[in-house]
Amino acid sequence: MITVREPILHPVAIASLRPTQITVGMLEVEAKRKAWRERAGGESAGDFLGRHMIPVVLGPKGRHYVIDHHHLARALHEEGVKKLMITVVKNLSHLEPDSFWFALDNFGWMHPFDANGERRHYRDIPKSVADMVDDPYRSLAGELRRLGGFAKDTTPFSEFLWADFLRRRIKPRAVKRDFQAALNKSLKLAKGGAADYLPGWCGPVAN
Repeated sequence: MITVREPILHPVAIASLRPTQITVGMLEVEAKRKAWRERAGGESAGDFLGRHMIPVVLGPKGRHYVIDHHHLARALHEEGVKKLMITVVKNLSHLEPDSFWFALDNFGWMHPFDANGERRHYRDIPKSVADMVDDPYRSLAGELRRLGGFAKDTTPFSEFLWADFLRRRIKPRAVKRDFQAALNKSLKLAKGGAADYLPGWCGPVAN
């Protein structure tokens, strides 16, 4: 079944967007902030915003719930961008909150896991993209993908699946103490057979 997305041609305030996940990888947010600063003030800035509409689901009270590009929304917010364009994927505004979040969960449009990788109640999901917190393992997974540890994939929350894989194999203090060393270990783990179930897996490779 093809989902029809309806572009909203008037800008929506980033501060009004509701996330559908608790965490982001702040290193990825910082990378997107840097990329935006290189465009800001130039002719490409407007073109960029026009080509990167944020997909949302309309929820109770007509609120816009982000289902992808959380990192971009957070980065633009941090850079002082006030508004952006959105694309409505589905209108669920007629549902009560419990039914709405149940539907999001079953559509694969929410990720209610905290920075420890533990599932939380939907009420624990922040009400603003500004309040999402850093998951160091999501940052690690994002850097791993950029280095070619795995391929970009359309599987929902694929980077979080990799983050969970790494969380079970690299201790938190190791990530905090020496991120680069943790990343090097992640690259080796990513090419091993234990990761073959993950989206975008590119291994194994010869030692």
